[in-house]
Amino acid sequence: MILEPIRPRILSVQRIPDAHPALLRSYGADPERHQSLGLITCDQDDSTFVALDEATKHAPVDVVYARSFYAGAAHASGPLSGEVLGVLAAAGPEEIDEGLRAAVACLEHDACFYTADAQGETAVFPHVVTSLGHYLSKEAGLEVGDAMAYLVAPPMEATIAFDRALKEANVRAVKIFGPPTETNFAAAWLTGELAECEAAAAAFARAVVEVARSPLYR
Repeated sequence: MILEPIRPRILSVQRIPDAHPALLRSYGADPERHQSLGLITCDQDDSTFVALDEATKHAPVDVVYARSFYAGAAHASGPLSGEVLGVLAAAGPEEIDEGLRAAVACLEHDACFYTADAQGETAVFPHVVTSLGHYLSKEAGLEVGDAMAYLVAPPMEATIAFDRALKEANVRAVKIFGPPTETNFAAAWLTGELAECEAAAAAFARAVVEVARSPLYR
């Protein structure tokens, strides 16, 4: 089936209620403001980045660390590593728990990749963040509350699909991450009115499916 959801697998969720100041600093937290850390690993990095942003909308938490692991989940360093580690920091454990709950809910019910071919070998991420939180807005240089199309696919499919999305919707490119990313994909962040971001994501997904179906130009 094409454009069937590939639900992310959450591999581990942990918290450190009273983290050592050296550890806080090493992960980008500020010991003057942060006491607790929340950690999550998952087999989908981009879904997790969206989920971490969602956490900032529901709790007074900061995303202090969010990194993909090289070559993706299929080459993870251990059974709990997956494709990404995300770290939230907050003043106390209650805030961390609230943020982690929001991130987990997003991964379970919202952000995910989709199959782009009948064999399920090509994955596409045509996600629209309807209202950016504090994390992705800062990363993208946008305002909290802006809409953003978060688009990811393998290099060939993504390149063709980025062009399609930009031409078919009234959006502007905030950032294009050319291949290879750490997981050997390519990604783009596009912004505009919500309806235009949705149109861009739909055009992106269609183009990825088309390239996967007909890989050789005639």
